[in-house]
Amino acid sequence: MPTVTGSLEESRRHQALSARSRAQVLTTRSVPPRESLDFWHDAVLATLVGMDIATEGGTYDAAMRIDQLGDLQITTVECDPGRVHRAPRFIARGDGRDVFVALQSAGRAQIEQDGRTAALRAGDIGFCETIRPFRTTFPERFRLKVFAIPRSLLQRSEADLQRLTARVLRPNGGLPALLAPLLERLADTSETYATPVAERLAEDVIGLVAATAAEQVGEDPAELPGADRVLLHRIKTFVRWHLSDAGLTPQVIARAHGISVRYLHRLFEAEDSTLCQWIRELRLDECRRELAAQAPGSVSVAQVARHWGFTSSTRFSKAFRGSFGMSPTDWVDRQRAGHAGGDAPC
Repeated sequence: MPTVTGSLEESRRHQALSARSRAQVLTTRSVPPRESLDFWHDAVLATLVGMDIATEGGTYDAAMRIDQLGDLQITTVECDPGRVHRAPRFIARGDGRDVFVALQSAGRAQIEQDGRTAALRAGDIGFCETIRPFRTTFPERFRLKVFAIPRSLLQRSEADLQRLTARVLRPNGGLPALLAPLLERLADTSETYATPVAERLAEDVIGLVAATAAEQVGEDPAELPGADRVLLHRIKTFVRWHLSDAGLTPQVIARAHGISVRYLHRLFEAEDSTLCQWIRELRLDECRRELAAQAPGSVSVAQVARHWGFTSSTRFSKAFRGSFGMSPTDWVDRQRAGHAGGDAPC
């Protein structure tokens, strides 16, 4: 597939073996050129929804990568110019269960739905309903990242959704400025997250999309039911993006979200741990995964600890022992001994 995902550290690749198995890649280059357009029709029907696809030539160069993170399906497509039409005959098939949130990553697009037309350029976001017809024109080769979200999770009425479609959300400020880079990065790195982490990230993103949708129809997201939960999702996503930063403090987190430190701690009162405990547990889990993935002697325990934001080896060892009942070195030795003896008789 043409370059879609960003480069990643080799250690992170080792940690993500189970996550990569979720992703599926489809490309027209896997079939003879004369079959490429038919292949693409079938691929789009199987992964997104049914639609007509028209191109200028008889062949089509296109690829997609699909990953499922909890309730969120992420599909990155990179294609030649063309036109798509979701006609009523496709809607009658009953495959329109989701709302599409599309991030134009490269190239341009023109979306038509509900009597409106919107022109997307790189970085823009657009909403698209799958239970009503729509047309999209791509005048040049493009890359589009489509986030399929179950309609019920957006907590929007049908009237609200009709107000959202075929409108441009530019990342110039407000929630779109936070959402656009988050969607871009999540699509590019989704395969690097183990399934439990991926599912939590999906919840965070869906919450932020719901808040953005509310803002676009004129409601204050802070006044919506569950607004604290949406804010908490945003904060948790922010923390995960900056987990390796040793300077990640409650003050930094609160300032990034325009709230007080006291309010930040109050948001975590309903959780089973405090903010600092939660961050420490996330870091310990990442350290444990990285230590297990490294070849013997390739990296020290202290290096892994520093990589994940621990400023003191002593503090890291104490925290690790408190959570896992043994020192990091003993844990690594036990892991390697267990793998080495995996084929031995009981």
